[in-house]
Amino acid sequence: MQKMTVNFLDGESYSVAVRGHEFTVDQPLDAGGDDLGPTPVELFTASLATCVGYYAGRYLARHDLPREGLRVETEFAMAGDRPARVAEVRMRLVVPGDLPEQRRKALAAVVGHCTVHNSIRQPPHVVIDVD
Repeated sequence: MQKMTVNFLDGESYSVAVRGHEFTVDQPLDAGGDDLGPTPVELFTASLATCVGYYAGRYLARHDLPREGLRVETEFAMAGDRPARVAEVRMRLVVPGDLPEQRRKALAAVVGHCTVHNSIRQPPHVVIDVD
């Protein structure tokens, strides 16, 4: 299994260490944080969007198509009821150049099966041990 460590910093902020990288996760000012980094929910949504971008980029490279200008514009909405969760994610994949319709359909199929999306469709078994 791959490992990462999350450590409390101060207030509502936490550091995340994974594979030699470190970043801060926090809450916005209006939620009691210091806004030192994205929220866990923003990271969740960003994980999905970057996975889609990665799969799109690999598809384009495999077909000798340009990746410069490739982007994923993403919005998400929280559910209004309990439990607290993301209710909707909308993504717009913007591809560079004129991608033929046949390639667009194939690209949509490829990005729809990125690892993070698959993990939402078939959620992992999550175990939380408290020491």
